[in-house]
Amino acid sequence: MTGAKLIMNFPVTATSHTLADYRARGGYKTIEKVLASMRPEDVTREVTASGLLGHGGAAFPVGRKWAVIKPNDGQPHHLCANADEGEPGTFKDRWILEHAPHLLIESMLITSYAIGCRHSFVYIRGEFDLPYRRLQAAVDEAYEAGLLGQPLAGTDFALDLFVYRGAGSYVCGEASGLLTSIEGKKGYPRNRPPRLTVRGLYQRPTVVNNVETLSNITGIVAHGAEAFKKTGTAKSPGTQLVSISGHVVKPGVYEVEYGYPLPKFIYEDCGGMLGGRKLKALIPGGISTKVLTGEDIAPLTYDHASFDQAGSSLGSGGMIAIADGTCMVRLLQVMLRFYHHESCGQCTPCREGMGWMHRIIDRIVAGQGVPQDIDRLVEISNANDGTTICGMGDAAGYATVGIIAKFRDEFEYFIANKRSKCNGALEVEGTWHA
Repeated sequence: MTGAKLIMNFPVTATSHTLADYRARGGYKTIEKVLASMRPEDVTREVTASGLLGHGGAAFPVGRKWAVIKPNDGQPHHLCANADEGEPGTFKDRWILEHAPHLLIESMLITSYAIGCRHSFVYIRGEFDLPYRRLQAAVDEAYEAGLLGQPLAGTDFALDLFVYRGAGSYVCGEASGLLTSIEGKKGYPRNRPPRLTVRGLYQRPTVVNNVETLSNITGIVAHGAEAFKKTGTAKSPGTQLVSISGHVVKPGVYEVEYGYPLPKFIYEDCGGMLGGRKLKALIPGGISTKVLTGEDIAPLTYDHASFDQAGSSLGSGGMIAIADGTCMVRLLQVMLRFYHHESCGQCTPCREGMGWMHRIIDRIVAGQGVPQDIDRLVEISNANDGTTICGMGDAAGYATVGIIAKFRDEFEYFIANKRSKCNGALEVEGTWHA
């Protein structure tokens, strides 16, 4: 695969998520290969050599994370697949859960073997219905087939896998908050150090990886690290699933090779902007990433280095295209309402700061803003940066500072004239978007 491909156009049948269909395509052959010919450290070494980066937002080298755990240290180890996917604009993991749940399960078997794990978990977003039912049915099939819960292929390796359904908290998408929730406590993130690979779930060494990250493992081990590195760039090997929404002609989930030209992806693969309008702004990786303007994306390729140089990041792959005519003040209002609602309240800067920011933006949109409000939003964002246990306070600040830096004139106009510079709405092909 090269370039970008619309994942949702892949042939998906009524049985593509089942064990029979997965096995017909060679499923579970890789775990058999691993158990027959590879030691746990061999698997970790292969994943490390592939250069696979985490696809949940942080882009941390996967092999490096695994290597912290010593398989024979006498402790129980745990593996958790993060399927919370609560970042607004992100829905690529959902595709895997609905259409390829056995790929995730086989990859978790391989990963558990590599890190010496006997009990693993999938923490799935509470609002996911079909993904949950598909995943749980796949787990049940795997148990019935003897792939889970008992020793495999004449070895002493066995794995139990539990699907844990969250209750709708965005902050539980953060790794330590996720673990706290599984333990039955309030989903508060934890201070680190110690790292989760040292003291994680039930105070035992734990690996937490995103669904898409783990789903790469089977292919890497089956075909080798060198084959994996033939796609993408030297620093960002492989591909990433990108869920794009907003004002594009063809929204959906795409598989994009790292290094692929971003303008080509937007204007050719996604069909360009609805109604032939200009691209005003692009949220590249979920609303926690800094916004880029239509002009910013012209020289960019889809990889971590390119986006870092542009002052943003790939994040969790949730791209939102925003057409000319959209009010950026109202857009920020929607974002800050979300962050304020989802703050867990553990950290004072986030708990109080989110409320202040939400009230300020509401006041501006109500026509009661003053010029100092713009700088207040920036000041609160900067004060929150690095002062909270998890990155939520930082993320809200990135979104706020990013939008104000690129579109400050719209905030000044709104305050001075008590209305939007964009007349408050965008009409695209008969649909009104506030």
